[in-house]
Amino acid sequence: MSETMLKVDGINVYYGNIHALHDISFTVNKGEIVTLIGANGAGKSTNLKTISGLLRTKTGDIVFKDKSIKTMAPHKIVGQGLAHVPEGRRIFLRMTVQENLEMGAYTQPASTIAPNLELVYEHFPRLKERSRQIAGTLSGGEQQMLAMGRAMMTGADMLLLDEPSMGLAPIMVQEIFNIIQRLNEQGMTILLVEQNAQMALSVASRAYVLETGRITLQGDADSLLHNPAVRKAYLGG
Repeated sequence: MSETMLKVDGINVYYGNIHALHDISFTVNKGEIVTLIGANGAGKSTNLKTISGLLRTKTGDIVFKDKSIKTMAPHKIVGQGLAHVPEGRRIFLRMTVQENLEMGAYTQPASTIAPNLELVYEHFPRLKERSRQIAGTLSGGEQQMLAMGRAMMTGADMLLLDEPSMGLAPIMVQEIFNIIQRLNEQGMTILLVEQNAQMALSVASRAYVLETGRITLQGDADSLLHNPAVRKAYLGG
């Protein structure tokens, strides 16, 4: 039986008086890629922000590695091994690539910085080539790599990836998804939010479809990829 790494159990999240998430429940097992797909405003990013402690749920629970994290501060959640790569990258534009990566290690002992940095550079050789370059001068794809690498510097067991393909050229989208697959093959558990449903379902093992803050479909990713309703709504037929 698979080991559950993350369990979201009956959460309800509000923005003021707006009920954004309605009784959301799902699981991510160790070693999986699970994806949340849906239209803009469906609640995908809100789920990730709630899991990482940036938003709070009014009900239910969020359990990571058998420990409730629903009231835990975001930096404490990072310290548990759960790292969030936000939509829009949010890197430090005036710092160098290496300085950005080192900032990702702020919750970690100093002894882990060098080996984690080497691991990041192994996965992202382009970042190693540009380690002294100012981050704001990188391409969009390179900035996405940097955001992912910074999250890995936390020593994370699991990544929350929010729209990693946003604004990227098709060839760079493919490269980013190849990296996501490699990370997963080497043991990283991933919860992926992605508007490019075709790409997301092609790399995930399981998927949940969100509509207006509710889960309306769930199942293995390949089945949803060939589901006529999903194809019509998210895959252009």
